[in-house]
Amino acid sequence: MTKPITAVAAMILVEECKLRLDDPVDRWLPELVDRKVLRAIDAAIDDTVAAKRAITLRDLLTFRLGYGMIPVFPDRYPVQKAIAEAGFARGPVFPSFAPDELMRRYGSLPLIYQPGERWLYNSGTEILGVLIARAAGTTLAEFLSERIFAPLGMKDTAFHVPQDKRGRFATSYARDHATQKLEVLDDPATGKFANPPVFENGSAGLVSTADDFNAFAQMMLSGGRLGGERILSRPSIELMTSDQLKPAEKQGSELFLGDSRSWGFGLSVFTTRDDLYTTPGRFGWDGGYGTSWYSDPKEDLTGILLTQRMMDSSQPPRAMVDFWTCAYQAIDD
Repeated sequence: MTKPITAVAAMILVEECKLRLDDPVDRWLPELVDRKVLRAIDAAIDDTVAAKRAITLRDLLTFRLGYGMIPVFPDRYPVQKAIAEAGFARGPVFPSFAPDELMRRYGSLPLIYQPGERWLYNSGTEILGVLIARAAGTTLAEFLSERIFAPLGMKDTAFHVPQDKRGRFATSYARDHATQKLEVLDDPATGKFANPPVFENGSAGLVSTADDFNAFAQMMLSGGRLGGERILSRPSIELMTSDQLKPAEKQGSELFLGDSRSWGFGLSVFTTRDDLYTTPGRFGWDGGYGTSWYSDPKEDLTGILLTQRMMDSSQPPRAMVDFWTCAYQAIDD
């Protein structure tokens, strides 16, 4: 559930006027200048037209930059093969190259859609993390620690787990589709979080605890403050947690957003109620490693579920559905 934290970091820089929502990102991300766009999603990789405009910070936050996951399985389009060959694999395989190399590889690919045209999952906050680091003149980890984690007392949230904390770090599991048995996906001692990563992934790189993430969630629910610490203004939180997509921009995103929710800045926002717990205005996201967080301003409620099993479907597992059902059935007034 790293994406909303990265989005908050970007909004800190917006409030300081170091970044602006509708300015091109060209100054900080020259690799994305003068983009070419596929003529059609099934076109050859070099069958392109010029981008109608530059990519903006708003595009990154709303996942409308033109890069992202194409929810078609198995891969059938030339651009899907090109994305995989560039090192951007689906699932729990994070980019393993430095930020400058990441941007060079993105720069070698055409956009799938015109900037602002369509929501595509994940790449927006991956690139956003690089933008934040370059604009702030530091690493993403250092910026998050100084501006978000330290003020909120999030002492166990980082891009890796140091040796003296690994005894509390849970093993991650995934189901083997052939045998239907659970197998170790990430071992605390030897896995991807055991050492500082080459790339600090603003989309999926952080590890945390229930207490730590609850501090972040309560800050969001409280309009940008937690106790005496202010991370963002209330208007910024309201902007982040409001629906930012037009219906046409959500076309093809049903796998991720379904019919009852949309997208704000780095997180999803429920727009209609079709279940016990899908209250309009409820915001948050589900992590691929089996985690779930949502805050509900109407009910003044936050819930966090941290499991150890990798999600193996776009549909949430029963444990996740039952968790939210139980949370909302407990409301008695």
